[in-house]
Amino acid sequence: MSLLEKITGPRDLDALSPGELVDLAAEIRQFLVTEVSKTGGHLGPNLGVVELTLAIHRVFDSPRDAIVFDTGHQTYVHKLLTGRQDFSKLRLEGGLAGYPQRSESPHDIVESSHASSSLSWADGISRAFTMTGQADRHVVAVVGDGSLTGGMTWEALNNISDDNSRNLVIVVNDNGRSYAPTIGGMAHFLNDVRTRSSYRQLHRTSEQLFGKFGHPGRALYRGIRGGTHGFLSRFTNNEALYSNLDIKYIGPIHGHDLVAMQAALQQAKNYGAPVIVHAITEKGRGYQPALADTADQFHAVGQIDPETGEPIEATSKPSWTSVFSNEIVDIAAENPKIVGITAAMLRPTGLHKFAERFPSRVLDVGIAEQHAVTSAAGLAFGGLHPVVAMYATFVNRAFDQVLMDVGLHKAGVTFVLDRAGVTGPDGPSHHGMWDLALLQVIPNIRIAAPRDAVRLREELREAVAVDDGPTVVRFSKGDVGTEFDAERRTADGVDVLRESDDKDVLIITVGPMAKIGLQVAERLAAQGIGATVIDPRWVVPVPASVVDFAAEHRIVVSIEDGVRVAGIGTRIRQDLRAAGVDTAVTELGLPDEFLDHGTRDQILARVGLTPQDIARDLVSQVLGSKIPIARPLPHESEVDVRLRQEPS
Repeated sequence: MSLLEKITGPRDLDALSPGELVDLAAEIRQFLVTEVSKTGGHLGPNLGVVELTLAIHRVFDSPRDAIVFDTGHQTYVHKLLTGRQDFSKLRLEGGLAGYPQRSESPHDIVESSHASSSLSWADGISRAFTMTGQADRHVVAVVGDGSLTGGMTWEALNNISDDNSRNLVIVVNDNGRSYAPTIGGMAHFLNDVRTRSSYRQLHRTSEQLFGKFGHPGRALYRGIRGGTHGFLSRFTNNEALYSNLDIKYIGPIHGHDLVAMQAALQQAKNYGAPVIVHAITEKGRGYQPALADTADQFHAVGQIDPETGEPIEATSKPSWTSVFSNEIVDIAAENPKIVGITAAMLRPTGLHKFAERFPSRVLDVGIAEQHAVTSAAGLAFGGLHPVVAMYATFVNRAFDQVLMDVGLHKAGVTFVLDRAGVTGPDGPSHHGMWDLALLQVIPNIRIAAPRDAVRLREELREAVAVDDGPTVVRFSKGDVGTEFDAERRTADGVDVLRESDDKDVLIITVGPMAKIGLQVAERLAAQGIGATVIDPRWVVPVPASVVDFAAEHRIVVSIEDGVRVAGIGTRIRQDLRAAGVDTAVTELGLPDEFLDHGTRDQILARVGLTPQDIARDLVSQVLGSKIPIARPLPHESEVDVRLRQEPS
C-alpha cells in the first residue's frame, strides 16, 4: 500500500517522518499527473501547492480549524488529504467537484470559485469564532499572489488589521502567476522579492553549506530555514509593507521545503494574532511539460498524454473564443479607437492575439473586474471604444459599475462575455447563467447572442459601432459547432431560420439554443404542428418584428441558456403585453438554482432543455387544447378536433 493510500484524513499525516512526507509529496504529484490527465482539470496550480497543503494540514486541525482556499481550483491536494482519493470522475457528473464543495466534505468551507474573496471569509469566520467563545480555533486563508490584485483582498486586509485579537493566518501562495504571469504594482513588488539576488544567493549558499554535511546537515538546514525570515526580511522590505497594516509578516519561505513551511506555519499559529506567511512556490512543480508551458503552465488542461502533456483529442474545430480572438484583431486593425481590457484573463478570453499585435492597446488590470469596467467608462469618455472581455460569471462582480458608470453615462463600451450559459465541469459558480437576467435591466443596453461563428463576427462588428451606450456580445464555451443560415432576415435584423405556413408555434431561440429550436420544430412538424423558428440576434431590446411574429402565432416559446427568472422570455412576454398581443408565452430556460457540475449536454438534459423534452411538452399542450388549432392533427378526425376544442 502506498503512503497516499494510507491517508484517510489529515491526522494520518502526524505519524509520518520528514522523509516519508517528502515521499508522499512525490506520490501526490504522480497521482495528480496520472489522474488529471484522464479527466482534465487544474493541473499546474495543484502541482505547485503539494508541500504547502501538506504543511497546513500537519500544523492545523481541519475541520476544527477552518481552511479557506481563494478561488479553490488548487484544492486537489486538500481533497486527497481529507479522504477523497477517487479522482476517476473528477469534474464529471457524479464525481468529485473541481472546486471545494460542502456536500463532499466538512473540510470544504467556501464553494465560490471567484477570486479575492478568501480574506473576507476568513475575517468573518475568525470574528465569529472570537465572538462565540471559540477563540482557540484558527482560520487559515490560502490566497494566490494573483488574488492580491483584487480590491476585496485589500478591503479585507484593512479590516483584519483593525482587530489583532484573532487566530488568523494568511498564506500567500506566491508563484508569480494567476492564469498567466501576474501583473500590476503588487506583482512587480513580489517579483522583486523572488528575484532579488540577496535573497536567492542567501538561500542557495546556505543550502549548499549544510548540504556538505549529508542528511543531518540537510535536516538541520530545513529546521532553521523557517527561522531565517527575520533576516531575509531586511533584504525584501515585505515586513515593512505589512507592518504598516499592523499584520505580522513571516517570509519569504521556500514553499516546497516541507520543514521550513511547517516551522513558519507553526510560528504563525502560535502568534495569537493575524499573520501573513509568504510562501514562494512554482506552478507546475515536478512536471516538465507544465514547466515548459510558458503560456499558463498547465493552469487547466483537457485530457492529455501524461508522458508528453500533449492533448489526446486535439480538435481542429474553432472555439467561440478563437473566433472572437481573430475577429477582434481584424477590427482593431481597421479602427484605432478599439482598445481591449481584461481582468487577469488575457489568453482565456482570447485577447492575447490583440495584445501581441497591438501591445499598447490592451490592458490587463488583474483580478479587478470592477476597476476594469469603470476604467472602460473613462476610456470611452476619452474618445476610445473599449472592449471588455471576461467570463460571463465574472461580470456579476461588476454589475454596479456596468449600471452606474457605463449605463448611466451612456458610455460606448462593448462587453464580450465568454463562457455564457451552461459551461459544464467547473460547477455552480462558473456557469455564466445570470448575465441576461442581470444586464437587461440596465437602461439602453443592447445584448447580442450569436448562434454561430458567422453571427459572432457579424454582431461583434455591430456592437463596437455603437458609441452611445453599452453593448454586450455573449457566447458559449467550447466548439462553435454548426452554422445555421437564415431563410431570410427581417428589416430589423431578425433571422428567420425556419418558417411554417401553419402559424401554430413560434420558437424564439437565444444564441446557441438555435440548434435545439430547429430540432424541436422538426419534431413538432412530425406531429402535424407548424413551427416557425427565429433568432433575434440582438435579444435586448426585443426587435419589433418579434412582436409581429408572435401576434401571428397561437403560442410563443422562448428557449435560452440563461436563468429563466427575469430572462429573455420574460422580457418578450412583457413586450407582447405592452403591445396588446395576448399570445400565450412559454418561457424555457435554466431554473433559479445552483447547477452541479457535468457536461453541458448532461446539465441541459437534467433541467429538461432537450429537443425531445421541449417537443413532448408542446405536443401535450396542443393535444390538451391549450392552443386552438382548427385542422385535424395526425390520427385525428374532424370529430376529434371538435372535441378537442370544446371547453373542458
